[in-house]
Amino acid sequence: MQTDIDPRNLIGRKAFDRKGTKIGTVDEVYLDDATGTPEWAAIRMGLFGRDAFIPLEPSELMEGTLRVPFDRALIKDAPDFGVGRHLSPEQELQLYHHYGLDVAPPPPLDRDFGQIAGQEDV
Repeated sequence: MQTDIDPRNLIGRKAFDRKGTKIGTVDEVYLDDATGTPEWAAIRMGLFGRDAFIPLEPSELMEGTLRVPFDRALIKDAPDFGVGRHLSPEQELQLYHHYGLDVAPPPPLDRDFGQIAGQEDV
């Protein structure tokens, strides 16, 4: 997704799945804690429906609408964590797995971890 988009401009936009079927309307946008970039959107599915989380990274903003590269059925079955609260790292991981997206592994531990700087192996 384009990272120069103001997340407030996403709220209220219509969202469509990969086949062009309307999913719903962007209700909330969740920012990455570390970078502040938009990472997830909560899509209101139907008048009395629930919000479903979708990842913004593979999605595109085209002609004023959010195009999501997943089927509506997959989005509808996404884990429901409720809206208006912070997503925990565990919840984000569940969502990434649900959508089949790879999550970057944590950086490898430094081999010299625990050694004092300037000290040589004997």
